[in-house]
Amino acid sequence: MRHQKKTLKLGLTAAHRKAMLANQVCSLIEHQRIKTTLAKAKAVRPLAEKMVTLGKKGSLHARRTALAVLRQKDAVRKLFDDIAPRSATRNGGYTRIVKLGARKSDSAPVAFIEWVDAPQVIDEPVAEEKGKKSKAVKAPPADTEKKPARKPKKTAAELETEALE
Repeated sequence: MRHQKKTLKLGLTAAHRKAMLANQVCSLIEHQRIKTTLAKAKAVRPLAEKMVTLGKKGSLHARRTALAVLRQKDAVRKLFDDIAPRSATRNGGYTRIVKLGARKSDSAPVAFIEWVDAPQVIDEPVAEEKGKKSKAVKAPPADTEKKPARKPKKTAAELETEALE
C-alpha cells in the first residue's frame, strides 16, 4: 500500500526531480510568477512554502538550509529579504495556482503559480506633464478628387509627330 507516500514523481528520477523543483522555486522567487504544467505547479507548491517558512525564521541555520535546497545565493537572498517579510503575518498558504487551460501543442493542463502577497503590477499609461495636451495621431485626409485611371496609349501618328517636333 502507498500510505503516506505523497511525493509527486512526475516521471523523473529523484535527482532530476529535486533539481527541477529547486530551479522552479528559484524562478518563482525571481519572477514572482511562473507558467508551468499543473502537475509541476502542484509539486512546486510544498517546496516553495517550506522555503518561505525558512525565510520567516530568518536564522543562519534556516538560511543555510534554504541554500542547500535551492543552490542559488541570489534567490535565497531575495527570499529572505523580500518575500518572507511580506508573508510575516500569514500562517501558510503563501502561493496560489491559477489554472489556464490546455496547452495548444500537447493539450497538457497549464497553470500559473504565484505568490499570494506579490505586489500587483498594473500597466498604466505614462502621465503627461501639466498644460500639455496630447496630440492624437490623425489619419491622412482622403483625396476627394478622382485621378484618371490610366492615360490612353498614343497612336503611331501621335508618336511620329512628337518625334518630328
